[in-house]
Amino acid sequence: MTNTKKNEGGKLVVYQVFTRLFGNTNTTNKPWGTIEENGVGKLADFTKKALEEIKDLGVTHIWYTGIPHHALIGDYTAYGISNDDPDIVKGRAGSPYAVKDYYSVNPDLAKDPSKRESEFKALVKRSHAAGLKVIIDLVPNHVARKYEGRNNPKGVVDFGANDNREVDYDKHNNFYYNPHEVFKLPEWRNGYLPLGGEQYDMGEGKFVEDPAKWTGNGSRLSQPDFNDWYETVKINYGIRPDGTRDFDSLPEDYHQKHYSDHFAFWKDKEVPDSWIKFRDIALYWLELGVDGFRYDMAEMVPVEFWSFLNSTIKMNNPEAFLMAEVYQPHLNRDYIFKGKMDYLYDKVEFYDGLIPIMQGYGWTDHIPVVQKGVLDIEHHMLHFLENHDEVRISSPEFLGNAEKAKPGMVVSATIGTSPTMIYFGQEVGEPAVENPGFGSPGRTSIFDYVGVPHLQRWVNNKKFDGGQLSTQEKNLREFYKSLLNFTINSSALMGEYREIHFYNRDHTEYYNYRVLSYVRWSKNEKLIIIANFDAHDGFGFELKLPEDVIREWELQNGVYQLRDQLSGSIEKSLNVHNGVGEVRIDLQPLESFILRLEK
Repeated sequence: MTNTKKNEGGKLVVYQVFTRLFGNTNTTNKPWGTIEENGVGKLADFTKKALEEIKDLGVTHIWYTGIPHHALIGDYTAYGISNDDPDIVKGRAGSPYAVKDYYSVNPDLAKDPSKRESEFKALVKRSHAAGLKVIIDLVPNHVARKYEGRNNPKGVVDFGANDNREVDYDKHNNFYYNPHEVFKLPEWRNGYLPLGGEQYDMGEGKFVEDPAKWTGNGSRLSQPDFNDWYETVKINYGIRPDGTRDFDSLPEDYHQKHYSDHFAFWKDKEVPDSWIKFRDIALYWLELGVDGFRYDMAEMVPVEFWSFLNSTIKMNNPEAFLMAEVYQPHLNRDYIFKGKMDYLYDKVEFYDGLIPIMQGYGWTDHIPVVQKGVLDIEHHMLHFLENHDEVRISSPEFLGNAEKAKPGMVVSATIGTSPTMIYFGQEVGEPAVENPGFGSPGRTSIFDYVGVPHLQRWVNNKKFDGGQLSTQEKNLREFYKSLLNFTINSSALMGEYREIHFYNRDHTEYYNYRVLSYVRWSKNEKLIIIANFDAHDGFGFELKLPEDVIREWELQNGVYQLRDQLSGSIEKSLNVHNGVGEVRIDLQPLESFILRLEK
């Protein structure tokens, strides 16, 4: 049983945007630069024009990354916000995954920090007016080391306020503790110094944590390692230090039950206090108009909590869009069916499997095998080639050239019925070569105040018209626009799938392991999709459609016209003879076709 309805028209497309970077037109990019030196984007930069352009790219959902107030280096004491200690903040702008106040918006994003919530509500309203659904992050596994809920609604008790700190664990404690031990900073390595070595004096406000709490990634050390998520503390979900569970288990048959049954199951159960806190946080943001969440490191939180939370969300909004990181494929089905997730990142098998193929040495034979392994859950396996955690396609550390990702993007966007996600700047070949400070080249920094140069050329001093893009960058954006708009309107891509790759490997001369092919179809639309991953060689062959496909498509012997949906102009002929189809294909390096059978 699936949790979600498939999009009637076509696929869903998520545009992930790092909110504080999108509208920043400052090009200084000084390492460890301040907000004044390097600039910052605002919620208001998502203008009607900007949002319409994102929508017209072929986007259905926009994920605003970094909305909840997280720890950062900036003085907002005039707005009732305490300063954060640079010792426990990564970068100067801070990680969006070290949330400091879940009932508040990052003050950096507001033109007037005292009106940051109303500015966010206005952004949600503009996004909806542009036809975009709004997603934000929810990070339930950990919070900032110095969490301060200064905007809690009436009746909401802050994280840790009622904890028994004399014990390492209690079911209703929000944190885990090391009683009688004081938190110590990691030993800095590789020349690292907070703020790049800039001197600072927190004076009376210097951070003290006594007793020490466990760190966000699960480290129990009072002095975590430099590579631990030392800026965060782990939330306790009722899992005892020995790994046993202090909450009810879902009966096995709930795998197949509706979210309303899950909601009913938890109604009379005593659950850990942290469950209640995060439920209330999610409902608060839904009340502000948010349409869904992206859950950070979902597998570090028990499936039962997700059943509890997601069933509550779905009872409030059945259409809510719920996607999550889960990097252990053997857990996928539990988090989808028991945890009631709509979508999980298909990273470890699909994305990681594409990497060597796009880099020029992997065999395309791998992809149909991966897809076959998830056919029962493929609708839930969200595809991407970039996000804030991954190296940029165009960076020297990955492909060094956005063109090399085109066949991977076509396959990623068309092989399944699941949503496609792109990361802001991907569509113009952003390489992230800056040396920003805490962040490293290859990824657009989530820790620093930086500009995003290729995207800034599209932003064009907030005209959002691509006026400064090179011809190559404009053409790349047009490729993404053509592909994504086709996917959100294609019924075939929400229909049936069959790989024809191995049939052609066995039966077609010159067809090879650098090429991939499959068919997609619905009652009203039939597609042949073929991609050449080779950056140097073109290939020509007579691509074959096996008998079972011809039979499914109910084609008689004869000639049928095909039109490429990416270019709109390339036409080819499908010849059906003795129950087998054949079409002449000539692929240039990195070329792909989405061939639609003309009626």
